[in-house]
Amino acid sequence: MKHSTFHFDLLATDGRARAGLLQTPHGEIPTPIFMPVGTQATVKAVSPRDLNDLGARIILANTYHLYLRPGDERIARLGGLHTFMGWDGPILTDSGGYQVFSLAQRRKIDADGVTFRSHIDGSEHRFTPEKSIAVQENLGADVIVCFDECAVPDDYDYNVAALARTHAWAERCKAAKSRSDQALFGIVQGGVFPDLREQSARFLTGVGFDGYAIGGLSVGETKDQMHQALEVVDPVLPTDQPRYLMGVGTPADLVECVARGVDMFDCVLPTRMARNGSALIRTVAPGRSSPARLNLRNARFADDPAPLEPGCTCYACTHFSRAYLRHLVMANEILGHQLVTLHNLHLMLTIAREIRAAILEGQFQAYRDAYWRMTNDQ
Repeated sequence: MKHSTFHFDLLATDGRARAGLLQTPHGEIPTPIFMPVGTQATVKAVSPRDLNDLGARIILANTYHLYLRPGDERIARLGGLHTFMGWDGPILTDSGGYQVFSLAQRRKIDADGVTFRSHIDGSEHRFTPEKSIAVQENLGADVIVCFDECAVPDDYDYNVAALARTHAWAERCKAAKSRSDQALFGIVQGGVFPDLREQSARFLTGVGFDGYAIGGLSVGETKDQMHQALEVVDPVLPTDQPRYLMGVGTPADLVECVARGVDMFDCVLPTRMARNGSALIRTVAPGRSSPARLNLRNARFADDPAPLEPGCTCYACTHFSRAYLRHLVMANEILGHQLVTLHNLHLMLTIAREIRAAILEGQFQAYRDAYWRMTNDQ
């Protein structure tokens, strides 16, 4: 059933943790939510049917990549991104800003926008705030985001300059937006600096957007610095609008960042790890920053009849052993990528659902405590 409006209802809070319901033209999204990343109009190794079976409620696609190939105008002619990729649920597109700025030697920034060279063929292109919005409107996602500058997180002077551009571009993005069936999120920047993060959150809420993304994190800073940035912006951002932490998503991140007021997450980590033969598991020892994982290339799994994670109800864990999955990984069989991807996404989506249920029951802190008491004995 399609809806004509974008609306967010905050249903419950437990400390800073929030449970809500986000209504979009392509369906409702319960929050907290993890969004699988479909960079090039596909979540790698899984089909839209798989995503539906996993219970995915929204996916992310990448403006920069789709602009270059196959082209946003072609996608628009073919009915928009939902029709093009055969996904009838909500979609969020990023602005292309992160990809453009990560090109380093291939781009030049000025006050009006960015000129860059394609990583595919070296051809020259230009993104301005207006261009980014036009591309995202052609793609037709339910949620689009402002064109911003993702700066090196620990360079204060550069972050001051980048923040001025980000704020000016946010105003231009809002002015350029013409479609009423898309929500526009502003992006809070400011590196690891609390004063800049607060300044950015206050400026953007003053401009007014349908929701607020928090960008420029998980780009080299420590977990403590990331958490501090979230704690600074949490009391500034409106309580009745969604908050989206960009590019962050391990099981531990979901638990700890929901505890700091975040509603929406995305990350390529679950699918990328699967392609490299690693399965996510629930916990990592306190104080460690890397996600917990099973490296299926490890010889100790060659004769292991256990599932990837005991108790997991995903298709991979209920049908196959670690030994078989290791065999597929070592033989570079496509099925191995598919099955481990299904497990990794199932885990992220399940944890998001568990967190939401705990918040609604007023038991989030108990859930958080239990999460960290679990031992990783795989």
